[in-house]
Amino acid sequence: MKTKHIAQLRILLLIMCVLLTSCQNRQQADLILMGANIYTVDQNMRQAEAVAIKDGKFIAVGTNEQIRDSYQSQQTLDLQGRSVYPGFIDGHCHFYGLGINSQQADLMGTTSYNDMLERLVSFTKENPSEFILGRGWDQNDWEDTSYPTKKGLDSLFPETAVVLTRIDGHAYLVNQKALELAGITPKTKVAGGEIVLKDGELTGVLIDNPMELIKKIIPSPSKATMVKALLEAQEQCFQYGLTTVNDAGLSKQVILLIDSLQQAGVLDMRIYAMINNTPSDLDYFIDRGVIKTDKLHVQSVKAYADGALGSRGAALKEPYSDQHHHFGAMVTPVSQIQGLANRLAKTDFQLNTHAIGDSANVVVLKAYQRALAGKENKRWKVEHAQIIDRDDFHYFSDNIIASVQPTHATSDMYWAEERLGSERIKGAYAYKDLLDQAGRIVLGTDFPVEYVSPFLTFYAATARRDVKGYPADGFYASQALSREETLKGMTIWAAYSNFEEDEKGSIEVGKWADFVILDKDIMTIPLEEIPTMKAHKTFLAGKQVY
Repeated sequence: MKTKHIAQLRILLLIMCVLLTSCQNRQQADLILMGANIYTVDQNMRQAEAVAIKDGKFIAVGTNEQIRDSYQSQQTLDLQGRSVYPGFIDGHCHFYGLGINSQQADLMGTTSYNDMLERLVSFTKENPSEFILGRGWDQNDWEDTSYPTKKGLDSLFPETAVVLTRIDGHAYLVNQKALELAGITPKTKVAGGEIVLKDGELTGVLIDNPMELIKKIIPSPSKATMVKALLEAQEQCFQYGLTTVNDAGLSKQVILLIDSLQQAGVLDMRIYAMINNTPSDLDYFIDRGVIKTDKLHVQSVKAYADGALGSRGAALKEPYSDQHHHFGAMVTPVSQIQGLANRLAKTDFQLNTHAIGDSANVVVLKAYQRALAGKENKRWKVEHAQIIDRDDFHYFSDNIIASVQPTHATSDMYWAEERLGSERIKGAYAYKDLLDQAGRIVLGTDFPVEYVSPFLTFYAATARRDVKGYPADGFYASQALSREETLKGMTIWAAYSNFEEDEKGSIEVGKWADFVILDKDIMTIPLEEIPTMKAHKTFLAGKQVY
């Protein structure tokens, strides 16, 4: 009996030694995910079950058994089959603008001029101010689709300046008080846009460049307001699994504030910041060279070629189909676009130019081609690339990439063909053709022009329908992207366009552990379930931020 107990004790000690040796041989990780459905978005679109993370980066990707046998951690999450994706990247948005706008009157979704006025009155009662700001009106969504006038604003706010930004950011509706403060009269002339008159009188609508006269009188936000804006924007973005945002146009002041907040550990969001195309900001950053930290990347300049289609400011080769003899306008002269391109081509900075109309697009594309002749790996972007003449698609390449916003197609589809006609519309919102030409495409939202959710981007890109399910067969459905193409456009292709494909955009060893966990698998569920999704959890550098 005693011999039997000794034998059992020896077996037990042997098992303990094996287990102890196994534990000693396993590498320590900060976080382990197990039991997941992981889309790595690596070169082979490999799927995995588990990952190990240490010091903010992925150190292993594999099966449950592989990770369990080789790694240990005090924090292990069993995801019970939930799906995991690389952190989403918004390829074109206005992150700071989203936060600032959250402190203004929200006019998105208004159904009429009177509805807009009622919402504005309600806002001012709760938020009294000596200067009233609002954003989001879109006359194309109203029964009367003609431009509104300042009449109602003058009646309600005769002594308080009111500035209301159209949803696309390319037009203002202002009252008489604001016009007086800005010194604008019916005789005021500004190139590259329009001060809209009716019967020789000011209507209060200003399109594109004349808006600068109003911007000069808008009170500058305090530092506290700016910080609050950035943090509120971050909170919204993390809810949807965004871990990097490309902010399409920031001043030196905001960029330096972002850097200071990130360095202090107050702001976590990774930001690819496009510098505003102003002489002082350009000189400041270009003289200092590219700025690259773990969370901030300053290597690009945002320029504007034309206005927006909704406000008929997009520059077209032929007149608008719904406004004869009107072509829209270039807001930056052709010579200046070429000059800027030539200057930046001699640096490490990327040029990202807003171009909506087919005329604006070909100007930008030709300027890029000339400036980049003989140069490789510049990765310049055409922001929006919204309406392209069939003869001009060939300009897109590895060096010239389209950065598009799929929800623009499903927002604009109700009236875009009226603006463009049945032939021109075939080259508009042509995402599949742009992808086929260049081999990559970058996807974003342009929030707050559209909503923050990348799930709306995914749905619009794949289904070519709006959230109402219209149209049932998709808006020019031949231009839809596959789910895999869409996921790449929100992750690895967006990272590539930022020169960041070696550090993010896929779940691979050595890259930042930026990822999002979803309750549903966007790669397999019915498309109509995607628009209402939010992140289950969002992680940045292995730290849960939502």
